[in-house]
Amino acid sequence: MAGMLDFVLPGRSSESIGVMEEKQFPAWSSSVEQCLKEFNVKLEKGLNSYDVDKRRKQYGWNELRKEKGKALWWLVLEQFDDVLVKILLGAAIISFALAYLHGRESGMTGFEVYVEPIVIILILMLNAFVGVWQESNAEKALEALKSMQCEHAKVLREGYYVPNLPARELVPGDVVELGVGDKVPADMRVVSLRTSTLRIEQSSLTGESMPVIKGTNPVSIDDCELQGKECMLFSGTTVVNGGCVGIVTSTGMNTEIGKIQTQIHEASLVENDTPLKKKLDEFGSKLSTAIGLVCLVVWAINYKNFITWDYVGFFPSNFRFSFEKCTYYFKIAVALAVAAVPEGLPAVITTCLALGTRKMVQNNAIVRKLPSVETLGCTTVICSDKTGTLTTNQMSVSEFFTLGGKTAIHRVFHVEGTTYNPRDGSIADWNYYNMDANLYILAQICALCNDAGIFCNGHLFRSSGLPTEAALKVLVEKMGVPDTKARSRIRAAQLAFEHSIDHSTAKLGCCEWWKKRSRRVATLEFDRVRKSMSVIVRELTGNNRLLVKGAVESVVERSSFVQLADGSVAEMDMSCRQLILTKLHEMSSKGLRCLGFAYKDDLGEFSDYYADTHPAHKKLLDPSNYSEIENNMVFIGVIGLRDPPREEVPKAILDCRGAGIKVIVITGDNKSTAEAICSEIGLFSDSTSLKGRSFTCKEFSSLPFGKQVEILSKPGGLVFSRAEPKHKQDIVRLLKESGEIVAMTGDGVNDAPALKLADIGISMGITGTEVAKQASDMVLADDNFSTIVAAVAEGRSIYNNMKSFIRYMISSNMGEVISIFLTAALGIPECLIPVQLLWVNLVTDGPPATALGFNPPDLDIMQRSPRNSDDSLINSWVLFRYMVIGSYVGLATVGIFILWYTQPSILGIDFASDGHTMVSFAELQSWRECPTWEDFFPSPFLAGNNVVFFSDPCDYFTVGKVKAMTLSLSVLVSIEMFNSLNALSEENSLLQMPPWTNPWLLVAMAISFGLHLVILYVPFLASVFGVVPLNFSEWFLVILVSAPVVVIDEVLKYIGKKQRWRTDKSKTS
Repeated sequence: MAGMLDFVLPGRSSESIGVMEEKQFPAWSSSVEQCLKEFNVKLEKGLNSYDVDKRRKQYGWNELRKEKGKALWWLVLEQFDDVLVKILLGAAIISFALAYLHGRESGMTGFEVYVEPIVIILILMLNAFVGVWQESNAEKALEALKSMQCEHAKVLREGYYVPNLPARELVPGDVVELGVGDKVPADMRVVSLRTSTLRIEQSSLTGESMPVIKGTNPVSIDDCELQGKECMLFSGTTVVNGGCVGIVTSTGMNTEIGKIQTQIHEASLVENDTPLKKKLDEFGSKLSTAIGLVCLVVWAINYKNFITWDYVGFFPSNFRFSFEKCTYYFKIAVALAVAAVPEGLPAVITTCLALGTRKMVQNNAIVRKLPSVETLGCTTVICSDKTGTLTTNQMSVSEFFTLGGKTAIHRVFHVEGTTYNPRDGSIADWNYYNMDANLYILAQICALCNDAGIFCNGHLFRSSGLPTEAALKVLVEKMGVPDTKARSRIRAAQLAFEHSIDHSTAKLGCCEWWKKRSRRVATLEFDRVRKSMSVIVRELTGNNRLLVKGAVESVVERSSFVQLADGSVAEMDMSCRQLILTKLHEMSSKGLRCLGFAYKDDLGEFSDYYADTHPAHKKLLDPSNYSEIENNMVFIGVIGLRDPPREEVPKAILDCRGAGIKVIVITGDNKSTAEAICSEIGLFSDSTSLKGRSFTCKEFSSLPFGKQVEILSKPGGLVFSRAEPKHKQDIVRLLKESGEIVAMTGDGVNDAPALKLADIGISMGITGTEVAKQASDMVLADDNFSTIVAAVAEGRSIYNNMKSFIRYMISSNMGEVISIFLTAALGIPECLIPVQLLWVNLVTDGPPATALGFNPPDLDIMQRSPRNSDDSLINSWVLFRYMVIGSYVGLATVGIFILWYTQPSILGIDFASDGHTMVSFAELQSWRECPTWEDFFPSPFLAGNNVVFFSDPCDYFTVGKVKAMTLSLSVLVSIEMFNSLNALSEENSLLQMPPWTNPWLLVAMAISFGLHLVILYVPFLASVFGVVPLNFSEWFLVILVSAPVVVIDEVLKYIGKKQRWRTDKSKTS
């Protein structure tokens, strides 16, 4: 029991458990005074040393707990918890014992005796190494999480600020000061602002696409979602604008990032087998049962050879038991079992998956865990983040409008392009020469009332500062400038930039042109009350102008006039105001984030403002005066921005629908934005009502369990907004419990637990945090949803190819089993020895089996529904087919062995030309009684360039079988080469899918056959493998006996197709 508790709660003391379980103080819904009282601290003094020590004993250090990982020896042992691996391990042990006994009997003690068990053990060791490497890699997510934590903080202790206190020493109640660029060291309650605006980048934690504004006012809801806690700062997030003072409310594992670590750890404890592992385990169990039965039958049918008796009347008596013969036939049965085990299967599966990962890398999908390649192929649900996956994660202007010649007329301009590249798209029907006064001022405001920048990372344009402001600067570049000469210089500079080596800084020539014409002299920062930002600029004329941008309703409310297209100013009447607000509602319903623009020339005491030495500067120090300054403005227009969907996403969504894959969008953004984007990408058809398909995660969580399952079971798309980490996990867990195979995408820290829990976690390579990447199974190098769909198609193709080579290897092994079975049943000498069987299974079969992994995908692969997770690797019809094929392989392999001993010629080919002695089939069956035969003196015969002599006549059936054994081995190899052609397609004939559709298979066949020739014609290898060279006529016979396997399988494919056609026809009728 204690062990269980240690497992569930590793590393926690009883004291820390109590701390974790006590109810957290709702600092977000409490006033600053209540927070100070709760934490017993004064804002001007901070904590003293006694308080710090006392609280550290209660709460511990401010650091993430080091989860106890699995011991290396346990990781190694886990790799052997696989049915197929256990079968191979058993085969290796038995093979080693048999090799030892054989060595003692024959007097051989060299390496060649133990080749088989050593090779099997090496394969298992390699398999274990790969598994341990993957497992240890997966747990790096927790280490990556720790790198997000802040190392130092500016903390108030005993009335003095400690500038670089190690962040791990923070305790609840500490007073911390933060500025631009600082990483938040613990969860904190904002108690005072150092600037008028405080913006925090917390997208990695909450999934919000924009930095959020924080303040000191409490939130009235106790049970509030993370995004709604506007007075709270969370550990690991970053200050991008402004400064503040806060009180630490939670440290270490009690912070939001600590809770995520706990969720990642809990998710990593839920170890579900991949669909492939389940299938292979099921296949391994059936295989072991079949092998056991066949061994028992082979041993039992030879009982008369080791148990004899006499009859007295009708009853048997005088039983005699030969232990030596009993052991001999037991060894034969075990040898058969070893032959039945596909030793090369784990290696070929690993190779096929590795080849799949290489193909996926070429398509921008980096697979971190090999089994994930195949898991993708049976994915039934993709849970996707919105920002950066379905969208570009680059804000861009979609459209803007200004007034026309009258206050009742407006003009709409549509903007192309979805990135921060100024050359990406243009403004529809735009004419630089006709930039009127209205558009002129709009461009001026966008360029100057703006603190963002754009830089180029390689050939990818990025923003610094607020994404919305960066998008406005891109718009200015697309609008151009009215000055013809300046426009020519700007275009030349852009061309020079495109061909330059240094792409670190993007050249924004139009914005620079505006800056030279108007110098900024003051900034009125954004605040939550007036919801706008403005700058005072001094123009070339020497006059000052106020340029304003902000929330449209707020800007319209404080505007008294509007500017028309000809530059004239008219009073804003009620109908004009209504026109602007109606257009605003229309743009917002498309999911656009709208900004209003205005200016003011009559600035009163600020008309000649020039610097902070001006008498009116004191008024600018108090943000409460800004609304008065931004009053009686002239309204210019509205710009609509958005994080646009990627161009290729709608087709990918359509492909998912055709492939029977449900897409669910889970995002931290607000509901209306999520709905608009999902409608645009085609997740919902135009006729689909969003009722019952779009929920905030809070709404969904409040529904009864049965209703939640019902919603998730509906066909068609779903969208969940305002999601927190726990919500994502809950949705993934519900889907998995319903039997779905879930792929989950994400880029932030908040996504890591769900990525870990999903059947396949997919993180973003460009925008993704290191935590998300380490927790995932696959990383998208281009952050693109369509890459996932391409990877699903590749996964399906890999599974089909895997089935091809598994069927190929099993049918080949069936042939080997049947040949040994026939040998034992007929009582003839062994036609194949263990080292030859191992050579066929590992070396000769390996290249063709691997090459089958290169089979081209079926054309309709993404028009089929995902395969059922209960589907068998080999169904009853395919099993029957390969029993027939295996029977032919066995008959041909044993048959040619018997023919060499008993027939002087076959089909006109002279078998006796080498001079060997013919025996009857009955004599061959009773070869063990050879010592009792009289007048049996076999002649020496020619084998290659050597003559085989016999010191003992009975050696003719042991040493003398070398030529017959070579013929059997060559037939087995040749049949398996032809059989690999059968495995090109489970259903299609070689006439429909000829061998050259997979040229790699032809190369592999040539390699395998070449290797077989090497062991035949290199003397040293020939002696190791017990074979001799064959002449031309003997090779002709080998090919003649082997080729019919193709005809047999073609007939079986035809019968199977006919049967399936009749079944489909009866279902239709």
